[in-house]
Amino acid sequence: MGMMQWRVRPVLPAAKLVAALAVPALAALFAEGDVVRWGLAVVAAAALAAWAARDLVVPVRLAADPAGITVVTGFAGRRHLPWARIERVRVESTARRGLRSDFLEIDAGDAIYLFTTNDLSAHPEEVAAALADLRAVA
Repeated sequence: MGMMQWRVRPVLPAAKLVAALAVPALAALFAEGDVVRWGLAVVAAAALAAWAARDLVVPVRLAADPAGITVVTGFAGRRHLPWARIERVRVESTARRGLRSDFLEIDAGDAIYLFTTNDLSAHPEEVAAALADLRAVA
């Protein structure tokens, strides 16, 4: 097995950019000259644009090869973890208000990395199985 990568769903950055453009448009309709509402709209639009920029700058959230895995840290940093440092890979499921969420949890001892289906463009259980197979080969 060679290098494997999981990336953000392509539709997410586009949706975030559309939302970043829609917020000021909505402010124009409802702010009615209120400086505070305009300020909040600008801050919200900037936050959405920054969130979309992260998806565009670092679309690959998780990569794995026989040497270990590479995860995204911070805004656009990367951290390589050899297989020996990874204590556990598991899928954590939560159910709240009728909604179920699954997370891929990678425990590296000093840090825990969580990935959603949207981060991986795949179900976390599929990714956990692929990581287990790759780790067994390594």
